[in-house]
Amino acid sequence: MPRRTATMLASTLMLIALLCAGVFIPVPYSEMSPGPTVNTLGDHGGEPVLQVSGRKTYPTSGHLNMTTVRVTSADYRMNLVEAVYGWLAHDNKVVPHETLYPDGKTEEQSTQENAEEFSQSQESAKVAALKELDVPVKSWVIVSTVVKGSPAEGKLHAGDVIKAVDGTMVKEPTDVAKLVTKHKPGQDVRFTIVPAKEQAAAEKEKRTPTKTQDITITTTTSDDSGEKRAIVGISAGTDHTFPFTIDIKLADVGGPSAGLMFALGIYDKLTPGSLTGGKFVAGTGTIDDEGKVGPIGGIEMKTVGARAKGAQYFLTPADNCEAAAKDTPEGLTLIKVKTIEDALGALKDIRGGDTAGLPKCGK
Repeated sequence: MPRRTATMLASTLMLIALLCAGVFIPVPYSEMSPGPTVNTLGDHGGEPVLQVSGRKTYPTSGHLNMTTVRVTSADYRMNLVEAVYGWLAHDNKVVPHETLYPDGKTEEQSTQENAEEFSQSQESAKVAALKELDVPVKSWVIVSTVVKGSPAEGKLHAGDVIKAVDGTMVKEPTDVAKLVTKHKPGQDVRFTIVPAKEQAAAEKEKRTPTKTQDITITTTTSDDSGEKRAIVGISAGTDHTFPFTIDIKLADVGGPSAGLMFALGIYDKLTPGSLTGGKFVAGTGTIDDEGKVGPIGGIEMKTVGARAKGAQYFLTPADNCEAAAKDTPEGLTLIKVKTIEDALGALKDIRGGDTAGLPKCGK
């Protein structure tokens, strides 16, 4: 066989071998890509995304789209060929697997965490929107979760209302940890609670809860960061009672990043006129009860997905602006927001056609 032919054959076989190896060699990476974008003012799956009863609502127009990111599952193992293709693709992003699934989280754990964050984002969106409308919202501190095997297990339950710790009234979730950690590990701490069942019954009957209990729990030592802090094994959160019903119907979505757009959608439905003036506005961002907008992950994928659906403007958390501005899709204006008030101000300018003064990312 001629040397040239032999060399070409060997090179071809080596290339085939490398390609085959690339298909079978797993790499510690995952992929992100643009996910679905849904208009919070419209329908999804045959029913309105936002449903309000017990309060007058108004017609809306245009789009206030929440955006999402698709990610490979925790159990999926990307091969070398897929990783290279993802790195080269403009609309995808390859990231270390641990970025999406830290501490070896399983698919089930990640899904559960995302569902909990999504539920909390809905509550905060309702609170933020109603506060902006000066609609009173009652709130109280509750037991959010109880750690299995902790001193609190069997004594406190998710949904219990925490009225006081050691006789000191509790106003914020952070108050609970501050009061517990005043103790040394092994000391007793006294919780005054309204049991979850009593709270639920009182809400249903529209009365003030009357049954309280004092629960004494012996603290143990925290094992995080080597600190010897006293803990009982719960996390505290906030629950609310709304003066009317607001339902958010959106399946197969997780995480907290739709909070801002849900809040704006609720605000639009409860006020006369159109927030967007008929324009296509998309966006993202967490939101807290006070209306502060927080950063999210996958901003580059969300702007791509929004523009592909026709978005003209994108409400961008201030802390995400730098990353988003590096590769802004053509025809999409990125607007920097820190609060729901910033977003409402930007929407006023958009519907009024006064876009020159918008707080744009990158400027």
